Amino acid sequence: MMMNIKPIRTEIDYEQALEKLEVVFDAQKGTSENDLAEVLVTLIDKYESEHYPIDTPDPIEAIKIRMEEMDLHQKDLMDFLGTKSRGTISNILNKRRPLTLPVIRVLGAKLGLSFDVLIKEYEMKF
Repeated sequence: MMMNIKPIRTEIDYEQALEKLEVVFDAQKGTSENDLAEVLVTLIDKYESEHYPIDTPDPIEAIKIRMEEMDLHQKDLMDFLGTKSRGTISNILNKRRPLTLPVIRVLGAKLGLSFDVLIKEYEMKF
């Protein structure tokens, strides 16, 4: 397969790159088709990150998303944090109580969330 690679500058270029990738996506490793797939993925990723950026969720939304993914409930967070107060967890999840460094450390480890996500500023609701 002839490799005709060029930067993705327009939406048409983007669509064409996606179509080419669809053809070579499952190519066997070590083949020129697989090389093309890897290059296309890189170019498409760069174009998408520039033209379709996805903001990371605020820390509380990230916690809620991960809780849902892991089928966890407020009781589980209480256990993680060693608290008997459902109100503490509720206040954190409703943005009425800020995340503290010890809470960030525990939740980061238990939920597998990046500290970069958990330390982002977010709007409190007092």
